[in-house]
Amino acid sequence: MNTSFQTLFDTYNWDDTLASINAKTSQDVEFALAKTKRDLEDFKALISPAAKPYLEQMAQQSRLITKKRFGNTIQMYVPMYLSNECQNICTYCGFSMTNKIPRRTLTDAEILKEVAFLKEKGYDHILLVTGEANKTVGVPYIKHAMELIKDQFSNITIEVQPLHQDEYEELIQANLYAVLVYQETYHRAEYKKHHPKGKKSNFDFRLETPDRLGRAGIHKIGLGALFGLEDWRVDSFFTALHLKYLQKTYWKTKYSISFPRLRPHSGGLEPKVEMTDRDLVQTICAFRLLDEDVELSMSTRESETFRNNIVHLGVTSLSAESKTNPGGYVVEPQSLEQFEISDERPTETIAKMLQNNGLEPVWKDWENNW
Repeated sequence: MNTSFQTLFDTYNWDDTLASINAKTSQDVEFALAKTKRDLEDFKALISPAAKPYLEQMAQQSRLITKKRFGNTIQMYVPMYLSNECQNICTYCGFSMTNKIPRRTLTDAEILKEVAFLKEKGYDHILLVTGEANKTVGVPYIKHAMELIKDQFSNITIEVQPLHQDEYEELIQANLYAVLVYQETYHRAEYKKHHPKGKKSNFDFRLETPDRLGRAGIHKIGLGALFGLEDWRVDSFFTALHLKYLQKTYWKTKYSISFPRLRPHSGGLEPKVEMTDRDLVQTICAFRLLDEDVELSMSTRESETFRNNIVHLGVTSLSAESKTNPGGYVVEPQSLEQFEISDERPTETIAKMLQNNGLEPVWKDWENNW
């Protein structure tokens, strides 16, 4: 019988978890900070309100651990949106099926134009992104796009609709390196509210996607929650619970965590629970103190100032000059974005910022045998 995170997940209660986090004391935080190997109870303490006065200490420890494990490097990657066609209704997304926008899926020639621009910038790790539309941008389209560009990148990551295990196996055979799949929120009722229609409305199918990826033998899985849909502390805990389960079950696979906060889009949704900059720093540091090996990624959703400061505090990979619309780099720069970018600086400026901070931007760190 196939193992599943859902079995573990169903033993937890959202409200009880929130109460447990809020009950953590300064003594619990100090106990967690004094340890060299931390568990999920320590993680609860580190994301709790009681940890707020300890943020500087958490940041210092996070910085030291990250430097020890990853050195003075930041992995650079870039997203390339292939399509904004989508069959889901998502309350927070500019690509939602109900939004009356021009839909576009890139042709081969358009993909190659976008790739030429990104290669000129120096990128060697690419993230291919689509809306969730199986008929238009299903496995055949994704596989074809990968084959079209595979000789130009060391590895290819995708962020598309959740697939079945055999579909992932097919893409892995075509040299897929990693898959990002965010649960958005681990709160069942709130999840359903924000995903009322489409395949994405199936909470359990999405929840079990990393299991299907692990069984398929993927090299790396990216996890995350969209902070703002529900209480960020509880969503952070369930992300950490998910991570630890996966690491134990699929121990050959690498893992990364992303930290997207709700951003404006066409038809915008205001965050239910605000996550401040200090809250986000606390969460990033807590993940680093929980796990010194996990990759922590920061997108251009965040501001210049925030990204300039966070590069020393636990983050190991960074995107730059991102466009969240298909063809946004060269083909059709004015088309509708999935969400608004905050840090719009050119790639060269980001690279220079890292160098000025004593960090080396890494464009290539692992290569598939094509």
